[in-house]
Amino acid sequence: MKHVSEQPFQGFTRHCRFLLWWVSFPCLFLVLSTSLNASSVPFALASAPVPALPGYAFTFPRDHGAHEEFLLEWWYFTGHLFTSVGRRFGYELTFFRRAIDDPRVEHHPSQWAIRHVYLAHFAVTDVEHHTFRFAEKLSRAGLGKAGAQADRMDVWIDRWSVKPMDSNHQTLRLQAADGDISVDLLLTSLKPPTIHGKDGVSRKGANTGQASHYYSLTRLDTRGTITMDDEPFVVTGLSWMDHEFGSGALGDNQVGWDWFSLQLDGQLELMVYMLRRQDGTPDPASSGTLIYEDGTLRHLTLQDIILRSQSQWHSPKSGARYPSSWSLEIPSAGLSLSIQPVQEDQELRTSKSTQVTYWEGAVDVHGKNQGVPLDGVGYVELTGYATPLDMQGR
Repeated sequence: MKHVSEQPFQGFTRHCRFLLWWVSFPCLFLVLSTSLNASSVPFALASAPVPALPGYAFTFPRDHGAHEEFLLEWWYFTGHLFTSVGRRFGYELTFFRRAIDDPRVEHHPSQWAIRHVYLAHFAVTDVEHHTFRFAEKLSRAGLGKAGAQADRMDVWIDRWSVKPMDSNHQTLRLQAADGDISVDLLLTSLKPPTIHGKDGVSRKGANTGQASHYYSLTRLDTRGTITMDDEPFVVTGLSWMDHEFGSGALGDNQVGWDWFSLQLDGQLELMVYMLRRQDGTPDPASSGTLIYEDGTLRHLTLQDIILRSQSQWHSPKSGARYPSSWSLEIPSAGLSLSIQPVQEDQELRTSKSTQVTYWEGAVDVHGKNQGVPLDGVGYVELTGYATPLDMQGR
């Protein structure tokens, strides 16, 4: 393999939500050439990715699968798991796909030709023991090492995978293992897919194409096994799934985001993302979705959301200072919430894959809905605090 371009390799997404991470091309080239035993087939950036535009009509189960016409895509799972005696775990398993579109590769017969790169993150929070473990993978599509089917949610890297257990994707199976930690879970959807945004797009900025197609399965009954230190635990719980695809990029004035997925009493769910500008203020494109018991939803704009951080956590490993503990209000919906991490250290430092440091952690929720007390659980993602995203290879 040889260099074709020294331009920055922009846009390696994260479940980090907005398909907008920046990884420099030379760094990725080094990882691919050393880790994947690549041949001499040329490798370059996508030349004409399809943008996410208004008017997209979701069709399921087709849209659970891969969308290779878009530059970036991810499938993201988080959840809260409990043993019969109350021991508690949080987990995250995310798969990313990044398209490589080069005419010298597109019609090349070699199985080594790199058309898509896949990455994955796996993390477990052991609440009782106050520990956080994470692992990561990077692989090429082809030769069976990694891939995603186009007509169903069947995604894998080596033995990390998510696969449907029935034709309508009512139940999914998640499997991942790294050393002495693993998960093997069955997730059954209790609600139909929630489509975020308006007219088929979730806006991430003011420019055309600065958006994604984004939906969630917000309430997944979860059963299976989690293994910690080679000790298996039978668990039940609740999970959340996000699937997002597009080809957009962060705006010049955007440096990161704070993202919340909350599962509350009364079959109520809430997704909120706050894009941060360089001066620390929220970008006008920030928004959210409130999902009711019957699956109906309400789109939220920035004007509907009041988010305040109550404290900070200083990472001793990355040096980043993250907000920690929040009050979140949706006054027009009568919703007032207090959000607390189950533990402070839930930071991932992904030097072997996306090369981004971020905080992704399990949280507890307490508050009121129309004056009635309620509780819940959730996950929060914080990016751009270790290094602003506009400084990462742009």
